[in-house]
Amino acid sequence: MKRKLIAAIGVAGMLVSIAACGSDDKSDSGSKKAGADSYKGQTLTVWAMDGSTPPNWTKDVTAAFQKKTGATLKFETQKWDGIQQKITTALSESTPPDVIEVGNTQTPAYAATGGLADLSDLKKEIGTDWAEPLNKSAVFEGKQFAAPWYFANRVVIYNKKVWADAGITGTPKTRAEFFTDLDKIKAKGKAEPIYLPGQNWYFFDGLTIGQGADLVKKEGDKYVSNLSDPKVAAAMELYKKYQSYSKAPKDKDEATPQQADVFAKGKTGAFVGMGWEAGTAIKANPAIEKEIGYFTIPGETAAKPEGVFLGGSNLAVAAGSKKQDLAKEFLRIALSDQFEGALSKESGLIPNKTSLNSNLTANPAGAAAAPAAGVSGGTTPLIPEWAPVENNPNPIKSYMTAVLNGKTPAEAAKAVEAEINKRLSQKN
Repeated sequence: MKRKLIAAIGVAGMLVSIAACGSDDKSDSGSKKAGADSYKGQTLTVWAMDGSTPPNWTKDVTAAFQKKTGATLKFETQKWDGIQQKITTALSESTPPDVIEVGNTQTPAYAATGGLADLSDLKKEIGTDWAEPLNKSAVFEGKQFAAPWYFANRVVIYNKKVWADAGITGTPKTRAEFFTDLDKIKAKGKAEPIYLPGQNWYFFDGLTIGQGADLVKKEGDKYVSNLSDPKVAAAMELYKKYQSYSKAPKDKDEATPQQADVFAKGKTGAFVGMGWEAGTAIKANPAIEKEIGYFTIPGETAAKPEGVFLGGSNLAVAAGSKKQDLAKEFLRIALSDQFEGALSKESGLIPNKTSLNSNLTANPAGAAAAPAAGVSGGTTPLIPEWAPVENNPNPIKSYMTAVLNGKTPAEAAKAVEAEINKRLSQKN
């Protein structure tokens, strides 16, 4: 994902790990049974994104890998800015990095080019209990081209004092209860119930997921906009109701101004954001730290949280790597319950199995995010053609603002669908 999801989920930060150089050492000499010194003299190069490999996890994974294989493990830290073109170029070369961290929504585009190795056999071996919403982005045209690694999604970050002043004693478990709580804060008249700008489109995407809607549909051999779907309209009407409790501008997103900075002033009941945004609020106003709480975005019933957009990363093996077996040994270690749990515990990121969510207990933001991720999570359309749609100016943001300013969802959809279809037809 192209966002600063990694900085930290919750207040605790993550430190960036190793940077190292690549290697041109000898390749696998056929399939081997791993054991000490099985791959002695070889080096496996892993491209990991800035912030994805916290220090203790990196140290322990490296030690386990070297002990099991006898090979050397080198991480090369990459920046998100410009990474798509860098990976595309690397995958086309004769000596690509062996293992690459790829954004979950970017994975289908790399798989479509033939640059990623098929990991379907590895999925059967170690991934039978990967959470389906988390694994979905790693599959392209029925084949497993990556492995789910870590994820994050939005939660409700709220001001405990504002809620208490309004007579609210707990956190809502259903959408109706949430609206009731916002009504109580509004009636009290001392704080804005929720800060929600008109173009927080990833929250809207979560609402569409919750409605079982798709943003695109297939017509013949091409994808086109599906904004006119009544289910998308229902999601937008929900967004409109949430936004009615807010004084935030209808034509701006959550970064203009930074919603955490608004929340930091102590006059807002809640906002929908990534856990790390609480740290931004605390930096702006340290006194607010004691008032911050988190809860899962509630859905229609208490049994199932609201749909959420899942941002995160997968691990893939370059099809051109000459160390296929060694790369799979790394994945077996890095994605094991031991190290998935350790990564989650150290960083607050959501692991690839719901059974490992207990590692988030000490991280309140991560603990609030996890329930939705495993059962209600989803992404933007997992097709290579999707990427241009999100380029600025994002037509879906224009759709949202139009509805909030009085257009019907059908009218607003009609106004932007030609642009969306044009972008879906672009060659990537």
